[in-house]
Amino acid sequence: MAEFKEADAEQLHQEDVDIKGGDGGSHTLDPEESQPAKEDVSSASSTVVKSEALVGDSDAKSSITTSDRHISIQTKLEGLEGLTDLNGAGRKACPLCPEEKFKACYSHKLRRHLQNLHWKVYAEFEGQRMCICHLPCRQLKPSPNGDQAPGRLGAHYHCVVCSVTIARKTDMISHLKRHVNKGETEASYLGSSDVSFEEPAPSGLAFEIMKELGTNVQLMPNHTTPQKTDTYFNRKMKTNRQLVFCSLAVLAEERNPLDCLDAFGATGIMGLQWAKHLRNAVKVTITDVNEACVKMIRENCQLNHIRVEGSRGSSRVPDGGAGGGVDGMTIAAVEVAKMDANVIMHLRPFDYIHLDPFGTAVNYLDSAFRNVRNLGIISVTSTDTSSLYSKSLNVTLRHYGSNIVRTEYYKELAARMVLATVARSAARCNKGIEVLLAVALEHFVLVVVRVLRGPTQADESAKRIRQLIHCQWCEERVFLKQGSMVEENLYRQLPCHCHGSMPGKTAVELGPLWSGPLFNTGFLRRMLFAAVQHSMDDIQPLVKTLICESECTTLKSSVHGTAALTNQVECGVVIKVQKVDECNTSDHSGKRKTGDEPGNVMKKLKSDASLEHPAFYYSIHRHSIRGMNMPKLNKFLQYLTEAGFRVSRTHFDPTGVRTDATLDQFKAVLTKYSVPTYTNSSATQNPEETLRVVE
Repeated sequence: MAEFKEADAEQLHQEDVDIKGGDGGSHTLDPEESQPAKEDVSSASSTVVKSEALVGDSDAKSSITTSDRHISIQTKLEGLEGLTDLNGAGRKACPLCPEEKFKACYSHKLRRHLQNLHWKVYAEFEGQRMCICHLPCRQLKPSPNGDQAPGRLGAHYHCVVCSVTIARKTDMISHLKRHVNKGETEASYLGSSDVSFEEPAPSGLAFEIMKELGTNVQLMPNHTTPQKTDTYFNRKMKTNRQLVFCSLAVLAEERNPLDCLDAFGATGIMGLQWAKHLRNAVKVTITDVNEACVKMIRENCQLNHIRVEGSRGSSRVPDGGAGGGVDGMTIAAVEVAKMDANVIMHLRPFDYIHLDPFGTAVNYLDSAFRNVRNLGIISVTSTDTSSLYSKSLNVTLRHYGSNIVRTEYYKELAARMVLATVARSAARCNKGIEVLLAVALEHFVLVVVRVLRGPTQADESAKRIRQLIHCQWCEERVFLKQGSMVEENLYRQLPCHCHGSMPGKTAVELGPLWSGPLFNTGFLRRMLFAAVQHSMDDIQPLVKTLICESECTTLKSSVHGTAALTNQVECGVVIKVQKVDECNTSDHSGKRKTGDEPGNVMKKLKSDASLEHPAFYYSIHRHSIRGMNMPKLNKFLQYLTEAGFRVSRTHFDPTGVRTDATLDQFKAVLTKYSVPTYTNSSATQNPEETLRVVE
């Protein structure tokens, strides 16, 4: 019986070979091939290696490089069948299953297996089928008894975008949706007609050339995944990079040349933008602790015709570049060094330091304030939004030493918490800070501070760090008054009366937080001028909002300014900047003038600082009255102004209102100008009017 089945199988296989042969004539089995003892039964791993070679030969004509694509990702059934030689004689193993799961068989049975299992069980993305794979690609966790999981649990799919392995099909679909939301598709790194690529890297990956603010940088295929790449790049941080650039441009107008440090280079795009647009006004140093990042930064320098200085004072051509071709076209020079950020900030002084690590920057603040020059600027970008926005309170307490809760003003709470940490680090080095800018958006918190040397300045900054009392019922808040004496009842400092009308404890103590202003109006106006000058249209509305917020005024009253500032029209935008004779503090030779003494600059800084804006803001939707239609936000701002309060919108919350009114006063004005919502019950109260309408 077994011999009969074997003979039938050989006959079916012979028919398949004859059909595939076509005009090529009949093909007879070799006697040696028909012997079961000499059949070519290979293991799953060796079959996969051979199939990868076949795939490379079949897709050689394609314009998209698929060297890093798994063999289970195919576009046509012929490509899946081409993973193994179905026309050959003998038994064949499945290229996507191990031998213990699917034993080697003849071509007709293997073809049905590929069609009915692997080709039909799939997840599709942009025309690519991610067929189910049973190979041991995943590291399964052993059971408590020490045994491995069953073989059926090893089935998985390979993502076409990031090559990650996912077991469930529904999880793979959700994973692909996240790629689409982030703008990460297969075409973003496998090539397209409108994106230029360099030669493939030694690992077989293609570089993408991305242009931002006139600067070209190479990006790795997995540049959006920090866990899988060294040269991380986030496109959503473009606003952050432009704000930092404008702050540096303002400082370059005060004095030059400046020693600038981009402590976490990654791709080096930020430092390259500084050098390419500010030219001789800055001396840029880009550092990174990773060798791959340093190599890519040097290649990006060559791509932008920027000379690389390996060490201070010694210039050399970037690695891989031609000798005279690059030097003859250089437009600027940067220093690229493989060094830890803490080390280089301890060794050398800088005028401008930008810290943008992946996560929190608290580990680098002490080193940054150690050697920064007087009246220099330090910008800190924090991307640990989970701890800053009250999602991981234990991490918040560990990194920032602050106790916070989720509030309606949580973004401003995060900015003030970072500033308090920065002020404490500066005070340990006998330095004070002046806050120039504090921005908290969806993905990051950016603070820009000016460094003021001296113990007196340090003491003044330390006094700005206070605790905050927050009412959990109405969300009223107030900073604790200065003093070392213990008050009998802290609830008396709150303007609300929730403690007397509600049972139990109604308020919490948050902090320590920065209680001073978050903006410098004069500095923001010069940043707006720099944004217009360098054609940064994306951040101009944001900077205008920051100017109005710093003055606590509406946009109309902010545009028509005082006589101390001159109006200029640039690209159709009305801006106010200081007069030329006040801002021009540098020679054409690059040396600082003798009149640029610390005392004179301090006087100018005091003139830039206007009346402090009120702390925090109220959300109009959070405090709306049930059954009442609220007025429009701009109308409500006008009503508050007519009531005698300072008001402005805030960038922290699109529905927030920054005002010096208390919460009770805020609600009183909101209630006064709110209109009752029309209901059916109100119509029945006036029967005479209802009859008139019916008639």
